Amino acid sequence: MAFSMHSHSGQFCPGHAQDTLEAVIQTAIARGMHTFALTEHMPRNSEADLYPEEISAGDKIDHHHTNHHAYIAEAVRLRSKYAEEITILIGFEGEWIRGDYGPLVLQLAADPAVDFFIGSVHHVHGHPIDYNVALYAKAVAASGGTEEGCYEAYFDAQFEMLNVLKPRVVGHFDLIRLLATQKDKQLDSMPGIWEKVLRNLRVVVEQGGLLEVNSAGLRKGLKEPYPGRAVCEAFMGDGGTFHADHGVAQVGTNYGRAVAYLEGLGVEEVWTLGKAEGGLVVKSVSLADVKATFKE
Repeated sequence: MAFSMHSHSGQFCPGHAQDTLEAVIQTAIARGMHTFALTEHMPRNSEADLYPEEISAGDKIDHHHTNHHAYIAEAVRLRSKYAEEITILIGFEGEWIRGDYGPLVLQLAADPAVDFFIGSVHHVHGHPIDYNVALYAKAVAASGGTEEGCYEAYFDAQFEMLNVLKPRVVGHFDLIRLLATQKDKQLDSMPGIWEKVLRNLRVVVEQGGLLEVNSAGLRKGLKEPYPGRAVCEAFMGDGGTFHADHGVAQVGTNYGRAVAYLEGLGVEEVWTLGKAEGGLVVKSVSLADVKATFKE
């Protein structure tokens, strides 16, 4: 069965995605998804963390929290409406900009309507590392002026996030390489960084977490999805989740390429989240079944 554990809509992530939440769900159904997670970005806790287009639009933090509550209400409505056609999980993408985001993430996750959250890092020393080259350069400068230092700071922030939040799903594990000078360089070729990568992967395994296999990197010019080949090989056997996000146009974008990527790694089985009487469960799905049920 085809599935995705990571999605966004323009309705609740304006400027970051497109289309209504309902349109995204309808497209997921049309593309053969059996399970689809709704994971809009969580609200932030400081206006200093707003993105440039949000500042230009005059956004305020209070609006972000109102928007989150509206999202949860709409997600609950749509989960019920489409229950006969697709299993909808309700979640959000957690942010780890600073340590003080921990309590906010856990507070939002305590909502009984929320099934899970994705643990993600998009910032290094408070600067976005996947937004544009200029802001990435600020993150590098704040990390001692070297990309190696920025990579290390990223994986240290991720390590802190993993230990505090213990997410069921870890988002785009090596997002840091998106705007790097050598973005397709394998991380195991950089010893100091690779040590931190392996440390973080061990934590994910110990916590029983899942790494998503996120095809957005392909859409943005990377040669491999997140995580890259070396990371996947190190994590082999522990499964992952597939990714589709940013509105109707991107639901399932490069899904086939992500499946082929996993086939090339020798993966035969992947893991997804589902609902059962006792709550959220982790279940295995054969990659062959995922490939057969997805509609291009």
